Amino acid sequence: MSLHETINKASVLIEALPYLQSFRGETFLIKMGGSAMEDPELVRKVMRDIVFMEVAGINPVIVHGGGKAISAAMEEAGLEANFIGGYRVTTAEAVEIVDKTLHGKINSGLVSNINEYGGKAVGVHGSDVFTAEKLAVLDDEGNSIDIGRVGQVSSCRVEKIQAALDEQVVPVVSPLGKESQTGNLLNVNADLAAAALACAIKPAKLIYLSDVPGLLSDPSDQTTLIPSINRNSASELIAEGVISGGMLPKINSALDALSAGVSKVHFIDGRVAHSLLLEIFTKSGVGTEITEI
Repeated sequence: MSLHETINKASVLIEALPYLQSFRGETFLIKMGGSAMEDPELVRKVMRDIVFMEVAGINPVIVHGGGKAISAAMEEAGLEANFIGGYRVTTAEAVEIVDKTLHGKINSGLVSNINEYGGKAVGVHGSDVFTAEKLAVLDDEGNSIDIGRVGQVSSCRVEKIQAALDEQVVPVVSPLGKESQTGNLLNVNADLAAAALACAIKPAKLIYLSDVPGLLSDPSDQTTLIPSINRNSASELIAEGVISGGMLPKINSALDALSAGVSKVHFIDGRVAHSLLLEIFTKSGVGTEITEI
């Protein structure tokens, strides 16, 4: 390695210094989902970056999804994957597969990856965190449709999360809830679960790590990335229809988190190598940040 290359490496560390100083001791909530979770090697690299954050004095909390893995497991069990209004229809039989896939396979795998790189992590079953109510979806006529064991978070119990953070251990949370009246296990949308937990623990940052580069002014053109946006501008884009479809609930949940006291919300592409570190520790970043003002 030449002296010039060595100096360039040092300049990267110097650029990161003010961010390292600013974020030391802060909690970041990271939601992992999308096709960013389909490549095991990519997942391992993200977990290594999270270990870096932990070593740098940041307290990461992870909430993960796993929709495609659930669909594959259901198909293997002879169950068809059906969606209504963007939500997976989850029967009593299907919720057992959801649980085994999300917590038994994906969650334990993420914990193992972090520990493999010298970090400390613990799996937290979502039902120990999220109290939920059954979600009813409306059809085109406004009639309620029962989609089974699907829930929306009504409250969060953060004792296990806080206990892990106090021990400097990364809590890895599966998006499953416990129905308040029956104690039944409910399947919860991971984006909304992450936002609900962010409202409860108020991290400095809520980061959505998925398979989109961020918020685009033209959804069909990935070169139209919006690096930074505030609440008012986001509301205008929603009114104009620029933010729509699957991005709409993500942005609305981000705005809810800001209202609850989260300082910034980030949307970044988990398929880009080290996107998490680039967004946090560099001036330019790689995704979209949403702020209150």
